[in-house]
Parts: sequence; structure tokens; C-alpha cells
Amino acid sequence: MACSGLMLVLFLCTHVAGNLTIYHSSKIFQQYADQLHSHPLIVFFFSCSLLVIFLIHIGFGLYLFYENYKVSKSRYAVTTRVVNEKNTFAAKTMPYSGLAILLFLLVHISGFTFAPENVLISVTVEKLFSGFFYSLFYIVCFCALALHISHGFWSMLQTFGANHPRYNALIGKLTYIVPIVFLVIFSGIPLYFMTGIGAGY
Repeated sequence: MACSGLMLVLFLCTHVAGNLTIYHSSKIFQQYADQLHSHPLIVFFFSCSLLVIFLIHIGFGLYLFYENYKVSKSRYAVTTRVVNEKNTFAAKTMPYSGLAILLFLLVHISGFTFAPENVLISVTVEKLFSGFFYSLFYIVCFCALALHISHGFWSMLQTFGANHPRYNALIGKLTYIVPIVFLVIFSGIPLYFMTGIGAGY
């Protein structure tokens, strides 16, 4: 679960880097998209790999949810966490935020996959994010993603053994900083178009 989560976070980092070109201009974003899709075999390989990682992550998530459900009435006397105890809401809602992310992926991917082939992707982006309901859905889902990552990031580091008084405080801060950075950048895209700031896009 931690390894697949780490890979997905790394994917988000690369996706953020590409999406940031939207703020520059439609021309730069289109050049980025064209360059990316000029290597179809590489895109196909990474797309398949990403699908496998998602399936592994979802599969283990469902397994852990089932295991936690079986022992919901814990027999342990102590249930306090080492760090980031304020993040228990994110921990309890992991299955639901995960479902929201899955729904978003299905809608988001279909929006670009089934777009007309003769329409530039930069045009498709502007059209989709100029729609109020799509943009609202996008923002809400990225709020769910931020919530999901806030616990997942902490859990991942704990699984990898990053648990020491010297840097537990830093880990606690990163569980908020990392998801907020993703939320601001990704949610900023629909707001960029909805508010008219991206009129010159």
C-alpha cells in the first residue's frame, strides 16, 4: 500500500509539472502535450503501469478496509497515534475519499479520451474548465484527494520507518503541506478559467 501510494504521489508530481504550463499559455501547454504524445509507446507503457499501480492500491485499500472492519471493536487498550493525531478524520474517511478519487478519474479520463480527435487538447482543457459544474466537481474531488493524501502520506512514511522524535514534527507538518500544495495547484486551474484570469489563455 505504501509503495503504490509513493508511486502515485510521484505521478502527481510529474502531472503537476505538466499542468503548470497551463498558467503560461495555451501554446506552451499544447507543445508540452504534443511532445508527450509524440512517444506513443512510452505513453502506452506508463499508462498501463499506472493502471496496474492504481489497481494494486485499490485492491490493498479494499483489503485493509475489510480487515479493519473485522476488528472495528479494538481489543487494544491504547490506540493513540505517534504523530498527527488531529488527522484522524482523514484516516476514518480514507475509503470514501478514495471512492471520490476513483469517480473523478473515470470522469476526468473520459472527458479527454472521448474528446474529438480534431480538437487540440489545449482547447479541450479550456472548454471543460470553463464549465461551472465540471470545475466544481474537479475542485471538490481534489479536496477529497488532499484529505486522502494527508493521511496516506503520514501512513506511508510510518510504513517506511520514518518515525523518530528528531523529525516527527516535520512529518506532522508535511502531512498538511504536501496535500495543500497539490490542492492549490490543481484546483487553481478551474479557478483560473472560471474567474476570467485565464481569458488570455
